[in-house]
Amino acid sequence: MFNRILLPLDRSALAECVLPHAIAIARTFESQVTLLNVMDLPREERWQNVMDPLNWQIRKAEAKTYLHEVEVHLQTAGLLTETHILEGFAAEQISGFSETHTPQLIILSSHGQSGLSGWNVSGVVLKVILRARTSVMIVRAYQPTSPEMTGLRYRRILVPIDGSQRAECVLPMVNALARFHAAQILLAHVVRRPEMPRRIPLSREDVEVADRLVERNQVEAIQHLNELRSQLTGEIQARVLVSNHIAATLHELVEQEMIDLVVLSAHGHSGLTQWPYGSVVISFIAFGTTPVLIVQDLSQDEIQPSPAEIAARERWKPIMYGPSVHSGAQLFASPRSALSRSH
Repeated sequence: MFNRILLPLDRSALAECVLPHAIAIARTFESQVTLLNVMDLPREERWQNVMDPLNWQIRKAEAKTYLHEVEVHLQTAGLLTETHILEGFAAEQISGFSETHTPQLIILSSHGQSGLSGWNVSGVVLKVILRARTSVMIVRAYQPTSPEMTGLRYRRILVPIDGSQRAECVLPMVNALARFHAAQILLAHVVRRPEMPRRIPLSREDVEVADRLVERNQVEAIQHLNELRSQLTGEIQARVLVSNHIAATLHELVEQEMIDLVVLSAHGHSGLTQWPYGSVVISFIAFGTTPVLIVQDLSQDEIQPSPAEIAARERWKPIMYGPSVHSGAQLFASPRSALSRSH
């Protein structure tokens, strides 16, 4: 399912929180792990359009040594690995590498070299997530991790189900994870109360109609989850909840049930395919506090680039990528503004 895993690392301790999870996932699916480091210029050098070639070569040698050390740890854990070093802006290079090398999964730390912040994910990580054309996993750098790189085991896996086949595309992968880790699977369906906006309070008839619809959906959801339970192995639990807000209820369930991994399809029954993720997934990216694995149910060709992405590619294409250190200097050279070109 995940034959190739991409693991971007920026040599920070925060980014390394992904390593136990990478081992846990790769062992389950016998995946090859690609370690990727993107060399970026320090901010002051970037804006001054200067670069010390000798310092750049030293940094590159340090990056190679670092990746080799990590590679040795992963190989000791029994994984197949390879390493790559790229030069440029991190988000663009990671996204471009993913597009050309087509990994089945990208595992990302929520924060890296820039440090922890009040944002749930860093700017670089958010850009990669929104540009990725594949499944992604986000590990929260501000949460405690396994002290041993190979000691991580998932115990309780939450799988939100909305009755659509798209949401259920994750089940074979979840079943494999649960078997490998001896984990419990919690299937959850949230029945949303129908929206009936009124300027005046609802009438008794309105309330009765809404209650009948909720009751009917509850019965259908219970029956459907029981059918899914029979198709899975191991310890399977099911919850059918009623709420006005699906995402908020799922976040509460994560805390109440002490979930250590949430697995979601990128889209559910109401997800629009012109965007890479549905609203519930966006909520877990922006506000989730546990590791989340988002399985992309669309192919690369089905996810259309946004107008902003198309415009940016056309404008910055000559300076986006550079295979050598020399071209790396060109990479960071900002084009002059229209005002400066007019003089």
